[in-house]
Amino acid sequence: MPDEPDSRRSPTGRPDRVPLWLSLDIVQDAEDWDGVEGLDALIEDAGRALAARPRFSDLTSAEACVALSDDASVQDLNLRYRGKDKPTNVLSFPASAAGHPAGGAEPCALGDLVLAYETLVREAGEQGIPLAHHLQHLVVHGLLHLLGFDHETEADAEEMEAIEVEILAGLGIPNPYQDETTPIVS
Repeated sequence: MPDEPDSRRSPTGRPDRVPLWLSLDIVQDAEDWDGVEGLDALIEDAGRALAARPRFSDLTSAEACVALSDDASVQDLNLRYRGKDKPTNVLSFPASAAGHPAGGAEPCALGDLVLAYETLVREAGEQGIPLAHHLQHLVVHGLLHLLGFDHETEADAEEMEAIEVEILAGLGIPNPYQDETTPIVS
């Protein structure tokens, strides 16, 4: 399987899909997401930007599910799986404890991301950033979690944030970590 992104172009000039090693299944569980223009393209572009980074070029075929949900559903999941009785912007559920699974099964399942609409809208407003930028940042952030990255230690957080900033810059999104007083991911 080639390491290069699929070079076929859509009428918009974007490649037709995410590079071959990454497939995203987008599931909309909440109607509020209907108001986000170009929703699927925003998510696919974020996945494509991550997949195109040279540091990930040796990965094999993988897939992830991006579930577009609401605060109530995410709060329930957050309580059940993390013991936190509040909604959060994104939850990542890796298919294996180590992130990207080893082995030859293709495509391998990376896991699932669940995004909470109301929280994303509120945070974007509080931070004064476009919802599209915040959405793409959280898709990249969640996918990195599925690939085994975390921010439990300062060193891990710095590494993960640097990767996010690089990917987001490729999407034309300013560094979301410049204002260190505003938490991006809760």
